[in-house]
Order: sequence, then structure tokens, then C-alpha cells
Amino acid sequence: MTAALGPRTDARRHHDPSVRGFASDNYAGAHPEVLAALALANEGHQVAYGEDQYTDHLQRIVHSHFGPSAEAFPVFNGTGANVTALQALTDRWGAVICAESAHINVDEGGAPERMGGLKLLTVPTPDGKLTPELIDRQAWGWEDEHRAMPQVVSITQNTELGTVYTVDEIRAIVEHAHAKGMKVHLDGARIANAAASLDVPMRAFTNAVGVDVLSYGGTKNGMVFGEAVIVLNPDAVSHMKHLRKLSMQLASKMRFVSVQLEALLAKDLWLRNARHSNAMAQRLAAGVRALDGVEILYPVQANAVFARLPHEVSHRLQERFRFYFWDEAAGDVRWMCAFDTTEDDVDAFLQALKEELAR
Repeated sequence: MTAALGPRTDARRHHDPSVRGFASDNYAGAHPEVLAALALANEGHQVAYGEDQYTDHLQRIVHSHFGPSAEAFPVFNGTGANVTALQALTDRWGAVICAESAHINVDEGGAPERMGGLKLLTVPTPDGKLTPELIDRQAWGWEDEHRAMPQVVSITQNTELGTVYTVDEIRAIVEHAHAKGMKVHLDGARIANAAASLDVPMRAFTNAVGVDVLSYGGTKNGMVFGEAVIVLNPDAVSHMKHLRKLSMQLASKMRFVSVQLEALLAKDLWLRNARHSNAMAQRLAAGVRALDGVEILYPVQANAVFARLPHEVSHRLQERFRFYFWDEAAGDVRWMCAFDTTEDDVDAFLQALKEELAR
């Protein structure tokens, strides 16, 4: 009999773990509890393609958060989750109304339209949030064969600008969309941060207010990889299993996605991580407000700080800490905090910012 494989590895560390940045919560590693869960699920054989015990158990955990009719479909990444979810909600002639700044419009390489075969109908928003009135700018022409048919409203919680919809705001959107015969998709890449900010359960602004399908984000909240499409209203979708495969999002070793989601959701790791990253963003924002020459652009409601400062200051600061321009022409930047951002990280960044502003 062949001996079990031991822990030996020939891999080497290729990075300096002391280097920190504020570019993206995707830069962070995995939470130790998630890594422990992966190791727990690793030994032995489990049935492939989602027929494993971990994926089965995940469904019960999802029920505890989103109700007994919810069903989770683990996938590889956020773009895959969004494209698969939107395909399940639309016909071939369907369109999706979203904010102009939405991730599905700006940061997914055209995947919803090219891979999903649907049309995005975008609306400019002052703060990343849609309203019933803004939705109505694109919610028309259902009988016009020359226009893609609006069938879905997609919102992001929290938004790409770091703002958070209130429960009542999402309820109003859902009621308005449903009254017009449209369905509602929620891109929850940072849904944990929104729930932590609002101090409510995730169900309060999803299934409880009538959202039909949720893209649940785990990677930005401590997972190695993986997200999930969570169907909240089974009557709103069709053929999710087949669409997940067609969209190249069916993991053969699905237990390794499911067990990470279990590690986040079984107790409160999802919330602990989100509260911490939110708190670090508040610490960063408070320090920035004390400095002259920097303007915070949007309310800091989750784990992002958007600011405007002189280009030369940003370029020098980028040599010390990694972060991205949001709108380089305007001098707008985005600073993101993660579950592993420390107070010392924030304070070191603020000190560097102060020094660069003084030069």
C-alpha cells in the first residue's frame, strides 16, 4: 500500500510578507481559519462536481442565513458568479439595468455581454446607488423589438464607490422592479462589509426584501478563492446547474470551495473579518481628515476610502504603498482595507501620506 503523502514541499516563499498595501482586499492572503478548513477537507476521496458532503452541508448553512428556499451554487470567482446569475435571470433578448459604475459594467471585461449574451443598460449615479427614479431612465420599451428588453435590475452591496444601500432603499428598488415585471440581482462581492456597516443580518437586505438572486463574495473576505451564486427565489431562475457548467464555473473538486464558505458562514468569521476591515477604513478616513490637501470623496461606509489629492503626492506615495488611481485625470484614488489590515499598517500609511504632502 502506498504511504500517505506527508507535509513535505519543495515550494519556496517568493514574497516579503511584511510588505503591505491599500490597493485591494484581493491582495490579502487567506484567513488562518479558512486554511485550516481546507486542510480538514483535504484527506481522502469525496465525490466530484458538488456531490460531496461539504457542498451538501453548505446548503444547510446557507439556509440559516438566507432562508429554507435558498440554494447555493459554488463558483470560482466573482465575474463567473455575476455572469452565471444574470444568464439565469434573462432571456436571450434580455437586458440588465445597472449603475454606470457597476462592476459588471466597468471591471468585468465585457463578460456579461460577451459571455452572457445580454445587454447592460447603464445609469449614471452620484454615489454608486440606484433608485427607482434612476431605474426608470432605462426601464422602458418592453414591446419594442428594436430595444433589448429590460428584465433585471442589478445592484451592488456595498457599491463600487464604498457606499451602502439601506434596507429600505433595497426594498424600494425590489418593489419597483417587481412591479414592472423585472427581477433583482444583488452583486454581493463585499456583502459582509455591508451587513457589518448596517449592523443587520445579510437576510435583512436580500431575501427578506425580495431580492431574487445573490452573488455571494468570499474571496475579498478571507477565502483563497471562490464565491457562490445563491438563488433566493427559485421561481426567478432557470437551469442554474446547466448554466454554471456552460459558464465554465463548475468546480470538479467543489469541496474546496464549499468548505471555505462553510468556514466563513458557519459561525461569525464572515462578520468578524468585515467588521475589522471596516474599522480600519474608519481609522484611515479619520487620519486623512486631519490632513490638509486631501479630500474624501464619498461617505466611508464599508472598507474603502476614496480621496482626491495632488497627482505628484499620489505618485510618490505609490512608491511606498501600493494603491490604485480611480480617476487619474481628476486625481482620485481608492484605498482599500482588508481583514488582515492592522492599525500599524494604517498609521504607517498615514505617516507616509503626511510626509509626502509636506514635501
